[in-house]
Amino acid sequence: MKSNKCSFCGSKPAPNLIMLQGQDAIICQNCVQSSHDMLQTVAIGESKSNSPKSQNFILDKTPKQIHAYLDDYIIGQHQAKKTISVAIYNHYKRIESFHNSTNSEVIIEKSNILFVGNTGTGKTLIAKTIAKMLDVPFAIADATTFTQSGYVGEDIESCVTRLLLNCDYNIEKAEKGIIFIDEIDKISRKSDNPSITRDVSGEGVQQSLLKLLEGSDIFVPPQGGRKHPEQPFLKVNTANILFICAGAFEGIERIILKRFNSSKVGFKHKSDQKNITNPLNYVNAIDIKNFGLIPELLGRLPVIVHLNPLTTEALRSILLEPKNAIIKQFRALFDLDGKNLEIEEEVYDFIVEKAMIYQLGARGLRTICESIFNESMYESPSQKTKTVKITLDIAQKRFSENFEA
Repeated sequence: MKSNKCSFCGSKPAPNLIMLQGQDAIICQNCVQSSHDMLQTVAIGESKSNSPKSQNFILDKTPKQIHAYLDDYIIGQHQAKKTISVAIYNHYKRIESFHNSTNSEVIIEKSNILFVGNTGTGKTLIAKTIAKMLDVPFAIADATTFTQSGYVGEDIESCVTRLLLNCDYNIEKAEKGIIFIDEIDKISRKSDNPSITRDVSGEGVQQSLLKLLEGSDIFVPPQGGRKHPEQPFLKVNTANILFICAGAFEGIERIILKRFNSSKVGFKHKSDQKNITNPLNYVNAIDIKNFGLIPELLGRLPVIVHLNPLTTEALRSILLEPKNAIIKQFRALFDLDGKNLEIEEEVYDFIVEKAMIYQLGARGLRTICESIFNESMYESPSQKTKTVKITLDIAQKRFSENFEA
């Protein structure tokens, strides 16, 4: 008697289970779906491996040209942009020399980057601008979602999966991309004292990041590691992937001041104390280690870049001057409706003043602008007038309605 079970997994017929019968076998819908997923993944890997080799990436910009490009989009932070320009130049020259050099005695190590700066100072924007300039794959990951493998949360390799997805699973292209890991300070070591419980989202994640940042062959599940455990893995080498880690490191100023034996308050004075107005200017690996990042991880992030807090002048420039300035974006939105946006000069000062009060950084500028322009964006498409004017009185009224109600 012929069996009516699935010939592959042995599942029996059920009301919600479709069974397909062939000449000598039966297959259930679950096995059909698994087979489809497996064949699709294999096809992706074969198409990339059999595709003709793309040309090696060649960086045709000097550090000064990289700095000039960043100046078009990022206001201020000149020392940070200078350091980053050199790091980017050296990184991609290293990749170029790896392909062209015949001297195997000198191996140039990779220099990943660590951003230290308050929220809204431009850490993410700098990384995005660099990826846009270089035209390389770019992926953003949040370190707070990472856990050690086997625990609830995202595996470390998920950031490489995002990078592959952004370049249509072109492995060769992904291996020259940039991965931006934000909130790296949130996985700092919780305590110097040993605990009976494992720190799977703190120091455990730092340990898991070591090989990824240094450069090694990792096997990435293209559809996610836990939902499709039967899928074949794609091998990606991270040796030439540039990792940019960033964090606000809230409270690190106290660690820096302590290192200098300096304090903002008190009666203690010493002749060798420095007059430190911005402690982040003096941040180094020792301070970050004392904050809670392990030395092994810091060794793989040799380029430490600090971003200064934004001043009133910098915020006003961010509002008006870059190619993607916030006011230019709102003007473009009104232009799409055939409207001309006119703004009094006093309105710009008002927006910057409120952004400094609320200490939201550059992102705060957009939040305040949205509250001021939202009513006009609602009304103007239905009106026949071609000009939309924003006065100081209008700005103050709309801001108070949204923020001070």
